[in-house]
Amino acid sequence: MVSVELRNISKSFGGITALKNVSLTVSGGEIHALVGENGAGKSTLMKILSGAYAKDTGQIFIDGVEAHIRTTRDSRKLGIGIIYQEFSLIPVLSVAENIFLNHIGTTGNWMRWRIMKKKAEDLISNIGFSIDPTLKITDLNVAEQQIVEIVKALSEKINILILDEPSAVLGPQEISKLFNTLKKLRKDGVAIIYISHNLSEVLTIADNITVLKDGVTAGTLKVSDSSKDDIIKLMLGRSLETMYPQRNPSIGKEILKAANIRQSGKGNGVSFTIREGEIIGIAGLVGSGRTETVRALFGADNLRHGKVFLYDREVNLKSPRIAVSKGMGMIPEDRKQHGILLSLSVRENISLTNYRQITGPLGFIKSKREHISILKLMKLLSIKVGDPGFKTNELSGGNQQKVSLAKWLNRDCRVLMVDEPTRGIDIGAKVEIYNLINELSLKGVAIIVISSDTSELMGICDRILVMREGSLSGELERTAFSEETILRLAIGVAKSAETDASEAV
Repeated sequence: MVSVELRNISKSFGGITALKNVSLTVSGGEIHALVGENGAGKSTLMKILSGAYAKDTGQIFIDGVEAHIRTTRDSRKLGIGIIYQEFSLIPVLSVAENIFLNHIGTTGNWMRWRIMKKKAEDLISNIGFSIDPTLKITDLNVAEQQIVEIVKALSEKINILILDEPSAVLGPQEISKLFNTLKKLRKDGVAIIYISHNLSEVLTIADNITVLKDGVTAGTLKVSDSSKDDIIKLMLGRSLETMYPQRNPSIGKEILKAANIRQSGKGNGVSFTIREGEIIGIAGLVGSGRTETVRALFGADNLRHGKVFLYDREVNLKSPRIAVSKGMGMIPEDRKQHGILLSLSVRENISLTNYRQITGPLGFIKSKREHISILKLMKLLSIKVGDPGFKTNELSGGNQQKVSLAKWLNRDCRVLMVDEPTRGIDIGAKVEIYNLINELSLKGVAIIVISSDTSELMGICDRILVMREGSLSGELERTAFSEETILRLAIGVAKSAETDASEAV
C-alpha cells in the first residue's frame, strides 16, 4: 500500500513560486531520494508534509486517506518524523532532554531522569553510536549533534521518515551506520524520503529518485536503471563530464613547505610542499588529522611539532592574524560556525578581511569604494542576491560558501586552504566553486583542498595527499588517481600480490 502521496502541491512566497503542481509517491518499505539544486523546492515540499508550511493548493494522502496537515503536531500524529538540514536542538539542554523534548510533561509531574538517560543511551546504541546522554548539546561536535537529531526523530513511532541532508556533517563510518539504520527501517515498512546533494549516496541507499528543478518535477528514476549522469542531466541539462574544469596549470615556484607537522602523539607527522598555481588535495577518513594539519598551518591551533616555511623562510604562525599577514587564507569546514558571521550582511562579511582597502587615513569606511569592491566580487562569484545588505543567514548554502570564498578573494591570498568546499551545496553551486578554485590557481594562488569526496579531489587537484592517523600514508600524482587507491591508503590496506597479478593479466 502507498504510505504517502503528494498530489499537485503548489506553494508561493510573496508572489514567488516555490512549487508548482509537484507530485510525489512513496511506498512503505521504500527509500525515495529527492534531489535538485538549491531553490528547487525540496525542503519546501517536505516542510509542507511535516506541517511547518501550509500548501496553497494540492492534496496529501496517507495510506490512501486524504490528510489535512496544518501543524507539526498534525504530522506527528500521522507518524511523520523529519530531520531538518538546520539543527533544531536546544544547546543548553542535555542529549537526553533534547531526544525526549516532545515527551517531557506527558508522563506526570515528576521527571524520571534515570529512565530518560537509559532510554536515550539505548536509542543511540541501537543505531551504532556512543554518546553520553548527560552531555549538553554545546559539548558535542557537529557530527554528534546530527546523530542526536536522528535519534530524536527515531524516538517516536514513525511510519514516514524525512531526512534533509542528514549526512552533510558525517564521515564515511557514521554514514555507513546511518544507512544500516535506514535499511532496518525500510525492512520494517517505513516510508523514507531522503534529500541529498551527494549523488553517490543516493545511488547507494535509494530505491527511486525524484528530481525537482525550479519548483517542478523534472522526472522520477529507478535507481537500478540509472546512473549519476542520468540524474545530473535532469538537474542541470548537462552531463557529468562537464562538472570539473579542464586543468592546464602553469606551476611556478615553491610557496609553502610543511615539515613534519604533527598535532598529537599519534603519527609521524606530515611533510609536503606546494607551488604557485598548484592545487593539492588532502584525503583521509574522519580522525585522520586532515583538518588539524591545516588549522596548525593557519595558526588556528598551536603548532606542537614541525616547521612551516614560506618562500624558503621559516615562519612562526602563532595566530591566524599572522598567517593572514603572510598572504594565507582559510575557508573552514563549518562555514556557519567559523567561516562567516550569519548575523551580518553579505557586504560586512566580505569586507571583514580587508578593511584597509576601503578605509581612509582616519579609519572611516569609504562606502562608495566598498560598494564597488563588493559588487565586483558578487558578480565574479555569481552570488545570487540583489542587495549586498542582505543578511547572510538568509542565503542558500551554496551562496554562503561563495561569501566565505569572497572574503579571501578580497584579501588577495597567495595560499588558500579550503576545508570541505562543497559540503551540503547543490550540483550547480559545486560546479561554480570548482571553476572558481581553478581560476584562482591559474592566477598563481596555491590551493590546498580537504575533502571527503574523492571524486571531487580527483576532478580538481594536481596531486592528492592521503592521511591516516596523523601521518601521510601516500602521495598520488594525477596519473595515479583512483578511488580504490585513495581508500586503501586511507585505511592502511595495501593491494595484495594476488590482486596485482590478476590486474597484470
